[in-house]
Amino acid sequence: MEKDRYKLVANNKKAYFDYFIEEKYEAGIVLHGTEVKSIRAGKCSIKEAFIRIENGEVFIYGMHISPYEKGNIFNRDPLRVKKLMLHRYQILKINQKLKEKGYTLVPLSVYLSKGLVKVEIGLAKGKKLYDKRETIAKKDQRRESEKEYKGILKGV
Repeated sequence: MEKDRYKLVANNKKAYFDYFIEEKYEAGIVLHGTEVKSIRAGKCSIKEAFIRIENGEVFIYGMHISPYEKGNIFNRDPLRVKKLMLHRYQILKINQKLKEKGYTLVPLSVYLSKGLVKVEIGLAKGKKLYDKRETIAKKDQRRESEKEYKGILKGV
């Protein structure tokens, strides 16, 4: 994706910590006017959100879009269920994977692409506690090596 046509609105860092992301999909989202304005202002959160497939359609639950300040009567419920738009073959493929044990769908990020609001969703498999500890150890190790590298550069 080109940088100038892409603006990140919300990111779900916890998803990368709690899950192994195996596949990523870009989905459109069905919104109303004031919700779009609120997202453009950056008032969106997907920390507690999750995704379900019901009757061949994909829905996102728990995605919080703050009411638009100038929206008055046109504002919608901030936590209402929103429909995601994916191709039929993608939904069928995801549904097959979800039937396997341990797979789930998680929202990874919300962004603006060419003026449209998009949600990046990931087909994920849950991490065990020891996997999470391993992730933390790798982060600490990388942080230490960066610190040493900066110390070497300052000394030169």
